[in-house]
Amino acid sequence: MSEHDPRPARAAGPKPSARRKARSLAMQALYSWHMADQPVSDIEAQFLTDNDFSKVDGAYFHELLTGVPRHLDEIDGALADVLDRPVAEVDPIELSILRLGVYELLKRIDVPYKVVINEGIELAKTFGATEGHKYVNGILDKLAPRLRSVEVNAARKGR
Repeated sequence: MSEHDPRPARAAGPKPSARRKARSLAMQALYSWHMADQPVSDIEAQFLTDNDFSKVDGAYFHELLTGVPRHLDEIDGALADVLDRPVAEVDPIELSILRLGVYELLKRIDVPYKVVINEGIELAKTFGATEGHKYVNGILDKLAPRLRSVEVNAARKGR
């Protein structure tokens, strides 16, 4: 890019696709953790061995994979407030996606809430049941105003 190139310089940091890949792998790892009841460190080691991380935001993968279990009570408490059934009855894939999304809503305020919701929907379309993305969308959409009230209200006023 020359100094006269009108395109804006890309911000430093991981590419969005690297984050998307990190979320996808973290969701799969969280599902494994939920189903196998193995230590997170074992699951992380397995995923690092079995997957190509060259285009993955590895730090973000690690944060999501370790952060969700560390804050599980807070995450499941937030989910319990809006779910139509007990947390234990939610499909394990959708539960893994929802837990990841709630973690991001709670702990990663640098990620816009609309991005969190959209990423959850895309994960559910890829890995979930046929209509699972609608369920994920509805739950995260209910939680966003509760967990990110300032951001959601600002976005609504800006319409």
